[in-house]
Parts: sequence; C-alpha cells; structure tokens
Amino acid sequence: MVFDAHARAAAFYGGLCERGIYDNMKTAVDAVFVGKERRFNRRFAQMCSHYLVEPVACTPASGWEKGQVENQVGTLRQRLFTPRLRAKTLEEVNERLHDEVIVWAQQTSHPEDKSRTVWEVFQAEQPALITVSDPFDGFHEATLSVSKTCLIHFDRNRYSVAAIAAGKPVQVRAYATRIVVWFNGAIVAEHPRAFGHGHTRYNPLHYLPVLVRKPGALRNGAPFRDWDLPPALATVRTRLGRGDDADRQFVGVLAAILTDGLEAVEVACREALASGTHSRDVILNILARRHDVTPAPAMAVPTALTLSIEPAADCGRYDRLRAVREGCHGTA
Repeated sequence: MVFDAHARAAAFYGGLCERGIYDNMKTAVDAVFVGKERRFNRRFAQMCSHYLVEPVACTPASGWEKGQVENQVGTLRQRLFTPRLRAKTLEEVNERLHDEVIVWAQQTSHPEDKSRTVWEVFQAEQPALITVSDPFDGFHEATLSVSKTCLIHFDRNRYSVAAIAAGKPVQVRAYATRIVVWFNGAIVAEHPRAFGHGHTRYNPLHYLPVLVRKPGALRNGAPFRDWDLPPALATVRTRLGRGDDADRQFVGVLAAILTDGLEAVEVACREALASGTHSRDVILNILARRHDVTPAPAMAVPTALTLSIEPAADCGRYDRLRAVREGCHGTA
C-alpha cells in the first residue's frame, strides 16, 4: 500500500518533495536506532531512490513532530467520510474523494496566506516538486507452490493459476489492487486483489487444458460456475444445449482459445452464427481459414530441365480430340 500511495501522490501532485518525513511504520523501517538513525527496508529504500526522495524518520513517541498532519487528516476524514460513504468498488470511493478534496482546496483559504486558497498556493509551489517520469514498480514478492487444483494461497485468500504451473513453485507479486503470478519468466495469472479472508478468485481460462480432458467439468466445476462468457460464445453454448455431446462440442470450441486466443474464437463464433449455424466444426474451420499460410519459396529450375519449346495453351485441342473420338465411334 505504501508503494501505491506514493505512485498516486506523485500522479496527483505532479511530482514529489526532495525530503519525505515518515513515521516508524514497519512497512518502511526495519530497525530503530539512537536519534534519527534508522535501517529502512530494502524495497522502501529502492522506492525512495527511484523518486529521488530522502527519507527522514520521526522520533519515537514524539507526536508533536507530525501533529499538524494528523490533525488535518482527522479534519478531512470527518468532513469527507461523514456520513459514511457507500460505493461498489474501492476505485469508485477514490474517484469521489479525489474530486471532493480538490473542491475543498479550491474553496478553503490557506492558513498562512488568507488572500489565497489552498489550491492557489499549491499551484504556485507545484513547479518546485521533483518531476516523476515513471511510477515505481512497487510490489511485495513471495515464492509459493501451486496446488494440484491450480490454486495458490496468498494472504488468506486463493487465486487460480494457469494449469501449466500446477504443482510447481511460482513467484507472486502483490500490488495494492492486483496479484500477478510469474512462472519461468512469463505471467501465468493476474487477478484483482481480494481483501479479507476466505475468498477464491477463479479465471476459467486457466483450466482449459483440464477441461479438454474432462468436458463434464463444464457443468459442475467450480471455476466454470457463473462464467461470464462473451456474447457470441454464450449464444453458441445456449444453442448447443445440455448433455454430454453438447459439452464435448462446446469444449472443442473453447480449446481453440489455447492456440487462437479468446478474441479470435469470439469473432469466429459471431461469423458462424451470422451464417445460421453454431456447429463446432464450422467454427473451427473458420479459425483454420484465418491462419496465415506462408507461401512456399520459389524454386529455381535447373537449366537441363528447361523446355526448349514451351507448350501452347490451347483448350480447343480437347474439342478436336472429342470430335476425332466421336468420328471413330460413328465409323465403327
């Protein structure tokens, strides 16, 4: 969360200060020594180096060093969160707070310069900030083992991983709002991060190789329940109906996603439906026709095989041959 907060602050302010004053939070400080001496943790130090910010830690049990900041946070919390906010997602809450904070700054006089608003003073001071070109790639990394059911357990929640990594160790990079899983230098899973505990995030596409071997799991498997399919694929599934044969046909269509991609399969389904069919074979044929076929390279003909007199293209020869054959039959 610390990394994400800095990235959002840099984007909002248009830069960062040369010096950052931090409380002795565990996400930043590994050890507290005498006075201002601290040992900052490795990833936090890397972030400060990326943003060219000098970290300075507060003195333990010295609330007056940051009292003004805490008072302002308390004031804004009471102003912006009363009554309690209601939203469907965290992003919706953040967008609303972003707009309300700007409105508050534009309407509130600066405490030291009453002739200007907080927003006007900020705009005047903004050019002094250090410009940030790219946000720091801030994540917490851990090595975990993938279960036989293609799941990893992270922070008391479970996330699905591509079947290729089942039973093997993977690298998990946890960002503030998402989880990214790496295996052999490639991304094998990416999910919105779950908060709380006991949640399971499935991506049905991770289980396609398993589904090809066990088509019956399409109806009963947990990853495929309430699967929000693209419109054309959903229509194909509905028209195929239910039953073992229907499941096998639809799984045959889904299997093409492994080689052609979801978007290409959706386009092929749309084309098949437009022609009045939902057959698996027709959909696969459409995909096959769209594959780029590289023409064979031209071959040089040896001089010894070159014809001295090339044959003339004369289709009338067939008519003459037919006349000769008909004449022969008539004579007989």
